[in-house]
Amino acid sequence: MKRAINFNAGPAAIPMEVLEKAQAEMFDWKGTGMSVMEVSHRGKEYEEMHNHAQASFREIAGMGEDWKILFLTGGASSQFFMLPLNLLPEGGTADYLVTGHWGKAAVKEAKRYGKINSISTEKDGVFRSIPKQSEITLDPSAAYVHMTSNNTIFGTQWGYWPDLGSAPAVADMSSDIFSRPFPVDKFSMIYAGAQKNLGPSGVTVVAIKEGFLAKAKEDIPTMLSYKVAQANNSLYNTPPCFSIYILDLTLDWIKKMGGLKGLERINAEKGSVLYSAIDSSGGYYNCPVDRDARSLMNVVFRLKGEELEERFVKEAKAAGIIGVKGHRSVGGIRFSIYNASSVQNVKDAVDFMKAFQKRNG
Repeated sequence: MKRAINFNAGPAAIPMEVLEKAQAEMFDWKGTGMSVMEVSHRGKEYEEMHNHAQASFREIAGMGEDWKILFLTGGASSQFFMLPLNLLPEGGTADYLVTGHWGKAAVKEAKRYGKINSISTEKDGVFRSIPKQSEITLDPSAAYVHMTSNNTIFGTQWGYWPDLGSAPAVADMSSDIFSRPFPVDKFSMIYAGAQKNLGPSGVTVVAIKEGFLAKAKEDIPTMLSYKVAQANNSLYNTPPCFSIYILDLTLDWIKKMGGLKGLERINAEKGSVLYSAIDSSGGYYNCPVDRDARSLMNVVFRLKGEELEERFVKEAKAAGIIGVKGHRSVGGIRFSIYNASSVQNVKDAVDFMKAFQKRNG
């Protein structure tokens, strides 16, 4: 069997070890004689796995028991409205640090619920940088301050963790969750769609501190309430059982890889190999992102002309390198080198890049 080098932006690569275990357990999970997709979510076997995934998430993140782990649906995009719906009081304000497309989308939804102050690095419709600490002005009376730690489309990432002031801090970590250590004490809530670093699409993890959760409104639709989700251990209705199961296996894999510090070393090596190839190409490949804002998850670059980029995508696919076409809104090339992408995957892709340049230089 030949596995593709999968650089899709999401759904993305899942560790081979996880896929193999899921394959082995597909017809008989935990001796039930059923797949995890067939058992009752009210049963003991499922609930043990569900709770284990929550405990593993806390362990990897370095979170105490005051952090509540919710398994929700609707992707991270649903959190763009669920966060202000739950936690932006009537007449209140919130601060948003906007460093990419999804930060803008979060602001658009939040504006439906209150006043939003946004600090954006967008210039001429493009995001190339991350704001310096001196450029961040926050409202101390804000209900919360929101940031997006990594930006899949434009390939920018916060290389430092900013001081977000006294208001509760919230981070959308969808595209770099658990790729590196992060200062959990700086935050009151983080959330992430699973389909990049945590497993398949279908489940969104929301981690929220008890004190912040206590401020959530109660007079909102049941299925959109953080308080209801927590009170029912994310089991008010049938959860996305299979997605949570793969999430659980992926969290076990992350622990085997040395946790966040172990993955940080691997991801730094992948980024170094790929960016070095881009920068040493004599301008044949060009990364449009400021060096101190370059993402270690989504590496974007351009070639000289769309025709050449289309040829690159076509030949990469023929070579077994999948998902490298840039987002439709910006074009170019994008390698999404999430946790499950190995160093060898990246080295093989770099070999392809060098051969492509030689053939088409």
